[in-house]
Amino acid sequence: MSTSAAKGRPAAKDKLVDGLYGLGWAGVKKLPEPVANGLGRVIADRVWKRRGKSVLQLEANLARVVPDADPARLRALSRAGMRSYMRYWMESFRLPAWSRERIATGVEIQDIQRLTKTLEAGRGVVLALPHMANWDLAGAYATTHLGHPFTTVAERLRPESLFDRFVAYREGLGMEVVPHTGGSAFGTLARRLRAGGLVCLVADRDLSSSGVEVKFFGESTRMPAGPAILAQQTGALLLPATLWFDGTMLRGRVHPPVDVPETGTRAEKSVVMTQALADAFAGGIAEHPEDWHMLQRLWLADLETRPGEGA
Repeated sequence: MSTSAAKGRPAAKDKLVDGLYGLGWAGVKKLPEPVANGLGRVIADRVWKRRGKSVLQLEANLARVVPDADPARLRALSRAGMRSYMRYWMESFRLPAWSRERIATGVEIQDIQRLTKTLEAGRGVVLALPHMANWDLAGAYATTHLGHPFTTVAERLRPESLFDRFVAYREGLGMEVVPHTGGSAFGTLARRLRAGGLVCLVADRDLSSSGVEVKFFGESTRMPAGPAILAQQTGALLLPATLWFDGTMLRGRVHPPVDVPETGTRAEKSVVMTQALADAFAGGIAEHPEDWHMLQRLWLADLETRPGEGA
């Protein structure tokens, strides 16, 4: 194979991926909602039946969450999990066309006053969430119904045009999006918090390889230290939140705040605070395991057993 042909393959694949996502945003939002929902279930079931790496990894992750589940129960959970994950995508493709009323009536968050009262008092808030249900819909609810725009971080995607699509999509929902890489993200988030703003971070998977080691469902993993460090440096309140689907509704809970310990170094405080986040996430995930969209390897034991395979 020639060098030019080898180089051309990733470019062609990137264009295909970008085109498929573009087709999703352009086409799915035009479908009637019941049709889109049915299509999502069909796609999810077909992917689940193929038993690919993502489905098998989802089951391996769920085995930690529900340790007493037998193989049949795990398969049922993973099927429900793939349906939940595809629902996220179908809703996301359609979300830009949803009215404020549709968003407001489709979301209900318990203990939301923990968030709103803090912001109304002029104090910044770091809201940390796991990959559950539809965090983009929750974000749209915050910007439209609650009237609280916020800043978030986006993982760099390939191709760049796909990353640009996601940024434009989330900015269209009222979010300020900063890239995870590039060096300026932390400073931007800190400035927003010091000004009394809201920062929302999906924080159950470390993308930096320098996260804090925590116990999660009894095993070691790493989670990002960013939420804890931001709270320490800016005086913002750190709030965990979890989400789940309930029929046609998206429901959620804002958990009690994670306080900054009175003693210890910054690193020691970050460990304590990140463990508290992990515990809050675990509680919500255990209640609704099918709505946790973790199709990648997460626990250190899994990462160490297959070092040659990307996470």
